[in-house]
Amino acid sequence: MNTHKLAFFGSPPEFDKVLPVGQLYFPSWERYVASFRGIFERQYYTNQGPLTNELEQKLEQFLGVRHVVCVTNATIGLMMAAESMGLSGKVILPAYTFIASAQSLTWAGLEPVFCDIDPLTHQMALDQIDALITDDVSAIMGVNLWGGSCNPSALSELAHARGVQLYFDSAHAFGCKVGGVSIGNFGKMEVFSFHATKILSAAEGGCICTNDDALAVRLRNIRSGYGIEQAVEVDRTSNGRMSEAQAAVALMSLEDFPANRENNERLYRIYEQRLAGIPGLHLVRPTGVSVSNYQYVVCMVDEAEFGLPRDALLAVLNAENINARRYFYPGVHRCVPYVHGQAYYPDRLPNTDRACASCIQFPIGALVSDGAAGRICDVLSRIHHAAPNIRVALKPGSAGG
Repeated sequence: MNTHKLAFFGSPPEFDKVLPVGQLYFPSWERYVASFRGIFERQYYTNQGPLTNELEQKLEQFLGVRHVVCVTNATIGLMMAAESMGLSGKVILPAYTFIASAQSLTWAGLEPVFCDIDPLTHQMALDQIDALITDDVSAIMGVNLWGGSCNPSALSELAHARGVQLYFDSAHAFGCKVGGVSIGNFGKMEVFSFHATKILSAAEGGCICTNDDALAVRLRNIRSGYGIEQAVEVDRTSNGRMSEAQAAVALMSLEDFPANRENNERLYRIYEQRLAGIPGLHLVRPTGVSVSNYQYVVCMVDEAEFGLPRDALLAVLNAENINARRYFYPGVHRCVPYVHGQAYYPDRLPNTDRACASCIQFPIGALVSDGAAGRICDVLSRIHHAAPNIRVALKPGSAGG
């Protein structure tokens, strides 16, 4: 193997165009034109239009949940969730998550309490939560990562026993099931993201799912005055309406979901098979689910085994036009404003810090073919074998350092 056949050493990059990590599944141009022509003919662009209503009904059927409330994006959805549940004081959540999970609490006037994660699954460490529940904790926000779940049944038992509410940030988990039950049915409510990087895309958007009729009414009143079935008094509204354009894209994406999930799983299996032969790259499998959407390929990089630290691997991959990412970095507990106001957390979440330092995400989704997944694994193997030379080149004072 020619270990120097790498763009890092001056060879042409493996790919002519950058391969991104997001899902980026979009409908055909013909379907897009037909759907948007209807919007322009109706001249109805927002305020709970016919496409948004149709999307909510189809999502309720798909997920088997009583209520779906579509919103502008998942962050707005998380803020609305906290407001509708009447939370107060503190909410427990993992620090290894997208920062919007915590910032939705800050927007709602709540204080996040961060817990650590399981080192193998990256899901929140259930054995640490009970000790964090104090008199001023009103809820637990479970976060379902990587197409897996954070054990909603165990969390539900704990929340019930301690008298706190439970809801979920399920941005990564659309289409996943736990014991045959669709994620979206657990806790008081669950929030999905329909960002373009997710398997169900509205280009940007999201939804809140709940089986609680009263909470659904409050959510629809908080979202806006449009689309409410029953008016109730709420303290604050959010202007979180989903546009007809977002709903149009999401409806087509929902139709395509089975094929896109199947494509993801096929690509994931290629990575799973090929990465098993490369020392130091440990795949984080989606756990706790009976069905996964396989929308992420996530590895932990063991520097001693692979030969390079995660960030050096990222730099060499980017030179090949492979846009791998480190995802959650730094941990939310080390981000502003939490790092300044909560000196308690640094150094107390070791598994979170370890994941932030060594986790890497590889491309999967619409723009990655089976052959491309195999070529990415070939490149990773070449990088592993060339690691000693790369380390020399990266030293300060060397030609590449």
